[in-house]
Amino acid sequence: MKNIIVITGTSTGFGSLMVKTFAAEGNTVIATMRGLNGKNAEAGKSLAKLDNVEVLELDVADDESVRIAIGEVLKKHGRIDVLINNAAIQGSGLLEAYSLEQVQKIFNVNVFGVLRLYREVLPAMRLAKNGLIINITSNAGRFSPPFQVPYNASKFAVEGISEGGYDELLQQGIETVIIEPGAFLTEIYSKEGTHADRAGILEAYGDATIKQMAAFSEKLGAAMMKHQPNPIAIAEAALNLVRMPKGERPLRTPVDPIADGVDLEYDRVTSEIKGRWVAKYLS
Repeated sequence: MKNIIVITGTSTGFGSLMVKTFAAEGNTVIATMRGLNGKNAEAGKSLAKLDNVEVLELDVADDESVRIAIGEVLKKHGRIDVLINNAAIQGSGLLEAYSLEQVQKIFNVNVFGVLRLYREVLPAMRLAKNGLIINITSNAGRFSPPFQVPYNASKFAVEGISEGGYDELLQQGIETVIIEPGAFLTEIYSKEGTHADRAGILEAYGDATIKQMAAFSEKLGAAMMKHQPNPIAIAEAALNLVRMPKGERPLRTPVDPIADGVDLEYDRVTSEIKGRWVAKYLS
């Protein structure tokens, strides 16, 4: 039996590629995005032409939108086997130059968006004693580079939600796992993001910081251009997780071609140390 798969943030990038990958495997894919009657109308029409794909309006930043969309899916299909929380916004700038309102916008999508989906999807998964949730985080959810701290913090938060929730949900028949992309050439960098908005702060830091920001951006761009990591790797990682037998899926799946294996080493080492640390409290 093929899966009923709900994916958020499917207008471009990882989300769009995951829709196409899962649909080609014969799964029923509900591709969700906001703005189907506006800026994402063409993206929605394009995905809707694919076999096995249904396109649905869903704004992860809006309680009612999430409730209505997931309600429609459950009414039509009776279940959700896989939820992929992919929708996110990115922002850059000095931490001090961010207003609290801008930080809240990032968290409203990247963190509370995930929790809104949890709230609507988990009851049906618990009833079925079955389900898989894949949260797309970032390597910036494991270490925090400068000049994008609110974004990093939001991804750290989803890492915490996923890791802590894993043990809570496992006994309910639900697995919650993470894919951690590195830097990929996707539209997240070119889309209108939520950037630092407090005027004059960067200038107050002085020329050295302005040059440091420019150098960081230049080096990141150069690394991506040198390695040209293909975003399809994220879709393939998600497909691999769905195909895995229940109970064998790892909590974290790092996918960072630029890291050349260091991401996998970091995950292996920190997981081993964490296990020994936790054992001090639970043994």
